[in-house]
Amino acid sequence: MQLVISVKADIIGCMKKQILFLCTHNSCRSQMAEALANHFLGNRCQAFSAGTQASRVNPLAIRVLAELGIDTSPLRSKTMDEFAGQTFDHVVTLCGDANEKCPLFFGGVQRVHRGFEDPSRLNGSEEVVLPEFRRMRDEIKNWIIDYFGGTL
Repeated sequence: MQLVISVKADIIGCMKKQILFLCTHNSCRSQMAEALANHFLGNRCQAFSAGTQASRVNPLAIRVLAELGIDTSPLRSKTMDEFAGQTFDHVVTLCGDANEKCPLFFGGVQRVHRGFEDPSRLNGSEEVVLPEFRRMRDEIKNWIIDYFGGTL
């Protein structure tokens, strides 16, 4: 009997919460959110990201994630269509456009909008723009840890 209880507890403990981060182009903020959540909370959640349109993963987003030792090789730009019919425990929109266009079929248990500035819209040299990518990475990381850290 004790063995059965132990196995059941292990199975329940292995169930990770599913989080989908949405943004317009799935190139920067949502990619960072996916990677940060999987890196810092990966023992309790599995994060994904998508956009209302697909583009490419911004090289500066990859760079600032790599600075934290995060493996960025799994990252690729995806559209919401790739996740059609799937359900998630949490659906998080990171920009106003995605918040307005998020279809109801992503009916996660909890839907949240938390807008972040888009550092990819900044003009200037890499030397000027890179600190803003780092700032946004850290803001997203801190919000994910604060928001999901105690609830997953």
